[in-house]
Amino acid sequence: MINIIAELSKYFFILCLAFYTFNGFIVFRYPDHEDQRSFYIIQNVFMMMFHAAGYAILILKGWDEGLIFFYAVQLVLILAFIILYRVIYPKSQPLIINNLCMLLCVSFVMLQRLSSSKCVRQFIIAVAGMVIALVVPFLMKFAKAVFTHLTFIWGIVGIAILGVVLILGSVTYGSKLSFTIRNITFQPSEAVKIIFVFFVAGMLYEDQSIKRIIITTVFALAHIGILALSRDLGSALIFFVVYVMMLYVATGKVRYLLGGFLMGAVCAVTGFKLFSHVRTRVIAFLDPWSHIDGQGYQITQSLFAIGTGGWFGMGLGGGTPKKIPVVEADFIFAAISEEFGCLFGICIILVCMSNFLMFINIALKIKDDFLRLVALGFSVVYGFQMFLTIGGVTKFIPLTGVTLPLLSYGGTSVIVTLIMFAVIQGIYSMRDRGAGNDEA
Repeated sequence: MINIIAELSKYFFILCLAFYTFNGFIVFRYPDHEDQRSFYIIQNVFMMMFHAAGYAILILKGWDEGLIFFYAVQLVLILAFIILYRVIYPKSQPLIINNLCMLLCVSFVMLQRLSSSKCVRQFIIAVAGMVIALVVPFLMKFAKAVFTHLTFIWGIVGIAILGVVLILGSVTYGSKLSFTIRNITFQPSEAVKIIFVFFVAGMLYEDQSIKRIIITTVFALAHIGILALSRDLGSALIFFVVYVMMLYVATGKVRYLLGGFLMGAVCAVTGFKLFSHVRTRVIAFLDPWSHIDGQGYQITQSLFAIGTGGWFGMGLGGGTPKKIPVVEADFIFAAISEEFGCLFGICIILVCMSNFLMFINIALKIKDDFLRLVALGFSVVYGFQMFLTIGGVTKFIPLTGVTLPLLSYGGTSVIVTLIMFAVIQGIYSMRDRGAGNDEA
């Protein structure tokens, strides 16, 4: 009987996320918030159904019955966050809140299946991040004054933080990424993303002279260079693309965009020649099957997992995702696709895309130049990181070692992503009040 329920649950999970995703896109057809409200409520229903069914299957398959309590605590957290956000910020964007919570629900269920201890840590980190996210939109009214009056200081702060990691950081998989204090690991480059976006926006929103662009570029290259020396090339690539896109939007000049991509190509070739682990990842990308016992092991196991899952998946708890090294972080999408199916994985991509489209929509409609650049910067951070992670896992591009926002295990990444979502919410609320130009 349990096996029958587990088999049928595969289709239930897909239907829940498919209907959730459909309602997330159909709201774009209705500009009026009152018309959108019913679709957001439907999303909440399917979100709760998926979350409840996921933990029910884990309990039926022999996981600790204490999960009932853990599930209930998660449910209270998610409902409280949704309700509090809508009460405190009635003009916030519900789709962003719903998608944030849906992705966390998927993360909790999948991490619980992979590692109970990591799921508990992820939950505790999510609680802290959600508390911060409830405060950030209120603070956004002061952001312009803080980041435009002290612009150079913020640039120096970002460089200093990355420099400390370069000198004192611990090495993880060949890269200096983090600090570990009493079993708690921090990855400062994640937090510097926030400072970097505000810094670039503060530098370019009013003054796009050649002198200002050169100074900003020097600061940006300092960030990217330190990350490259730390061998955190995934983050270096994100910083580079974010800067090029923000520079292009601020100036409107295509030559900066083309020049940026040309410089990126040169840096990619240089990185291939200088760093052995870059060559390893490129070799694994080009022909993983010839190196299945070495450089190509991780990506081949990921492809095996996705292929084994097929369209409908092996069922929650029915696959072997633990064969993939670092599956909880870098390869969480492969694990999700194996057990929930490729259709479920496609819906996950669409949910992430709806976030990206909403971020871009907000960036395009805000009148204040500084806030528009900030929203655009965070949109690119989120969208490009999503592309790097899913592209690497599916062998569309070489692996970069970055996490999938809100789904992968990773404390600093989760908190920083929640803050980015909250910043976008703050900008959206300011636009609705017509405060884009005068309150910041």
